[in-house]
Amino acid sequence: MPSILDVAKRAGVAPTTAKRAINEPHLLAPATLERVRKAIEELGYEPDQVAGGLRRGRTRTLGLMVGNIIEPFFASLIRSVAHAAQERGYALIVTDSEYDTKVERANLRVMLGHRVSGLIIRSGYGEPNLDYLRRMQERGTYILEIDYFYPESPFSHVMLDNPACVFAGVRYLHALGHRRIAALGSYDPVHHPEERSRSFPEALKSVGLPVIESYQRVIRLVEPEAYRLTLELMRLPEPPTALFALNGSEAAGAFRALQELGLRIPQDVSLLTFDNYSWTSLVTPPLDVIEQPVEEMGRAAVEIVLDAVEHQTLVKVVRQRFPGRLIRRGSCAPPRMAAVR
Repeated sequence: MPSILDVAKRAGVAPTTAKRAINEPHLLAPATLERVRKAIEELGYEPDQVAGGLRRGRTRTLGLMVGNIIEPFFASLIRSVAHAAQERGYALIVTDSEYDTKVERANLRVMLGHRVSGLIIRSGYGEPNLDYLRRMQERGTYILEIDYFYPESPFSHVMLDNPACVFAGVRYLHALGHRRIAALGSYDPVHHPEERSRSFPEALKSVGLPVIESYQRVIRLVEPEAYRLTLELMRLPEPPTALFALNGSEAAGAFRALQELGLRIPQDVSLLTFDNYSWTSLVTPPLDVIEQPVEEMGRAAVEIVLDAVEHQTLVKVVRQRFPGRLIRRGSCAPPRMAAVR
């Protein structure tokens, strides 16, 4: 088996430079890095990541735990994080928790066993795993939460500015003339403690609208439950004139339910959603969306984590919020006067 010394000799560089090409490629001049990579390819050199990790106490590997690996938002996030990590010479281990902190804890054990240098985690709902995350931090893993963070979390996070986006969405619908606006899901501090549903009543209050109690339901923000909730809401004696889906999966459920009921968008009911999924621009009418900058969020998360890892500032806390962007396509319009009355 070729060694790092063989690689250095073939490339005409010092052994430390050859090691740096593997561990810190961004620190080398492009021409030097190319010579070393060419030597690695010619020799078929494969670094022993396990042995290196044992010497350093960590591997050149990042962990990424998302909520649900098949959701388009998380698929885009995985791609963004993977590209950014690869550019810095890091491998990526990906798993999901299905938003369940029991599943999350089992996956955290795996991440700790692999001695990941950093962990980017979309924390789940349920009993928090802050104790285990602190243990991982004490053993050399930098922790960053993304998309959602535990209440009272001491760790870094990268987030969409959810409250600002909810307020902007409600103001948009209110300006169109809607007074009966329903969010697809209500806040619950135990079962669903996320920012969007928590901000919704405050957003209504800011434009002088009350919370309509008959519209309040605690659901998981997934397509089947949004589908059932939409059917229920639109069959009320006074149904909402506008629906606000809190993610793209909910929007799919709401869209399907409205079609099934024979209701027209936006003539009979307006539909606004978070997440600019590809299908939202392909349906008729295309949906108004609040777009998340997923690519930028993923890259920012990797930069924060690797800056802390490589400078050994594992207790450094960085909290970054990104703005959303309202894209108007035609699924929201003023309500019919009969509906308003």
